[in-house]
Amino acid sequence: MIPANPERMLIQEVAPRDGLQIEPTWVPSADKIKLIDGLSQLGFSRIEAGSFVSPKAIPALRDGDEVFRGIQRAPGIVYVALIPNLKGAERALAAGADELNMVLSASQSHNLANMRMRREQSLAGFGDIVQAVQGQAVSLNATVATAFGCPFEGHIDEDQVLRLLDAYLELGVQGVTLADTTGMANPRQVERLVRRCLERLPAAMLTLHFHNTRGLGLCNVLAAFEAGARRFDAALGGLGGCPFAPGASGNICTEDLVNLCAETGIATGIDLEGLLALSRGLPALLGHEVPGQLAKAGRNCDLHPLPAGLPA
Repeated sequence: MIPANPERMLIQEVAPRDGLQIEPTWVPSADKIKLIDGLSQLGFSRIEAGSFVSPKAIPALRDGDEVFRGIQRAPGIVYVALIPNLKGAERALAAGADELNMVLSASQSHNLANMRMRREQSLAGFGDIVQAVQGQAVSLNATVATAFGCPFEGHIDEDQVLRLLDAYLELGVQGVTLADTTGMANPRQVERLVRRCLERLPAAMLTLHFHNTRGLGLCNVLAAFEAGARRFDAALGGLGGCPFAPGASGNICTEDLVNLCAETGIATGIDLEGLLALSRGLPALLGHEVPGQLAKAGRNCDLHPLPAGLPA
């Protein structure tokens, strides 16, 4: 639930799943576990630690079972697993996931590309998952991917997004995420859709998932926050992207977002210096630079000495 402070933002870290799924170089399980354990010390209450999709579809995350069993679970943190179907849900439960995140797309085309089935089939499968987890100590979140635009179809009807949201609520899920899968959202669109969603469910149940593909990620966060949203996904270093969406690039960057909140007086409870230390280790882990800006530029309070030899 949203903390008592109405200006507080809840940030869910998704780099271990969404951030690493598109990486071309294999990140060993031990390194994934070390990354998650590091994130667990920084004040997050939610970390998306991996997925249980087909290894053929997302080979970079084929070690979800090993990762979930190997992490040092910190008290008060919900460790989330992305699942595509009932089989994935069963594997995630066996590995000890605290929450299962189910995904279908507002776009029929993207759902076919991403899930290899139509939206209606995906939704029916979610009903099976809901039935299977009844009575177990696990929560369910359901994501509407391509909620703000599709790389195949373009514009997405907001009413279609709301119909899917209503269908999720009828299933009895504990949370709903709207995902801007390929960074096609703009702030006015975000504000309008968030306000319409909050007429149907409380802010404590709604998460926004933005990508920075076209440079509007943090603008969209502020638009959603001002419209009443309080929960957001972000990825360390700005990692990530959808393997099944042409042109997709990284998520909004966690340390950049936490810095924005710090500069504007929005509480997050997250250790920014610790984030920067982890983020600055990503290039060595992945073998390439990452999109995040703060790790390169430093904070506003990180001042520099004057050049030598200036006149007195």
